[in-house]
Amino acid sequence: MDKMQVITSESVFSGHPDKVCDQISDAILDALLEQDKNSRVAVETAIKDDLVIVFGEVTTRAKVNYKDIAKRKLKEIGYDDEFLVMEKISKQSPDIALGVNSTDSHEQGAGDQGIMFGYACNETQEFMPLPIMLANQISKEMDKIRKEKYSHIFGPDGKCQVSVAYKNGRPKKVKTIVISAQTKPHIRKELYEDIIINEVLTKAFDYDTIMKAEVLINPTGEFVIGGPYADSGLTGRKIIVDTYGGYARHGGGAFSGKDVSKVDRSAAYYARYVAKAVVGAGLATHCEIHLSYAIGVAKPVSVLVYTFDTGVTCDEEIQALVNYVFDFKPENIRKELKLDSVKFQDLAAYGHFGREDLDVRWEHVDDKITELRQLYEKA
Repeated sequence: MDKMQVITSESVFSGHPDKVCDQISDAILDALLEQDKNSRVAVETAIKDDLVIVFGEVTTRAKVNYKDIAKRKLKEIGYDDEFLVMEKISKQSPDIALGVNSTDSHEQGAGDQGIMFGYACNETQEFMPLPIMLANQISKEMDKIRKEKYSHIFGPDGKCQVSVAYKNGRPKKVKTIVISAQTKPHIRKELYEDIIINEVLTKAFDYDTIMKAEVLINPTGEFVIGGPYADSGLTGRKIIVDTYGGYARHGGGAFSGKDVSKVDRSAAYYARYVAKAVVGAGLATHCEIHLSYAIGVAKPVSVLVYTFDTGVTCDEEIQALVNYVFDFKPENIRKELKLDSVKFQDLAAYGHFGREDLDVRWEHVDDKITELRQLYEKA
């Protein structure tokens, strides 16, 4: 019997309060790493009304002005209000540093314990689930037209979601599109609906798809009060938006504001890198990589490959290939993915994966695809 199901993924615009906090935290991280690539950073941001609080642990030789960075990022996003920025930053615990910093006799260990997942599937050219790719594209286009043409109509805040109907595990049609976009006061709904349908949705969908889908725009009827005056924001509250849109599992660790010694971030990127290479090599149509680490220990506690019964061979054989080709130690992840050259604030909106618009190493797997294929053919 044919199995039908609907899968929905959400994305948020760059002016959503939680995403604002992610972007501030990563802007601070970038500024610290620019001066000192060995900075140890775990910074979070909270926002409510005109108050911004930056807090966390930082050990660095860099000298940056946290308040100026936060205010500059807010203006860049589209918030021109005057904000009061408070900071509470202390140094990283020396107990953590003992296990994390490299020495002549000690490999760099994981910055914390935890579990991470990476995922890839062959639904899109980016090897990402279709619902989250579509939702992120809507968010990106909404921000673009607001900044370029319609700042007098739209505010920075907003979010969207896309529901895709699947048949026997394959996407068949877009069922529902929901967009909640902040508007300026006294803007006619007919006006902004026309803009969203004809200048945003047409960039993500063909016209026939839009006509057949249920499209809901500002379903409550009005969305004027937005941003931190409507809802508080906090770094790390949009971890599903940042990854696979609920289509795949998540270990629970957020990314933004953390340097790459934190495997919550770096190992999640590497797990995506591995999963994408497995699918790209044709070894499976769907692949999930599950990693776990112990604080201060370089070698992962566990590495698990799961292909949802889509592999060309058993998962154990694919895992043996993965273990041969990939090195999951934190120091190698940093070098292989060229994480010292990444601008992390660019990733803090529209997701960290499937970002072929950015030059991030974990999305470029051609060499690993070749290596995996050759090994499999020899086996």
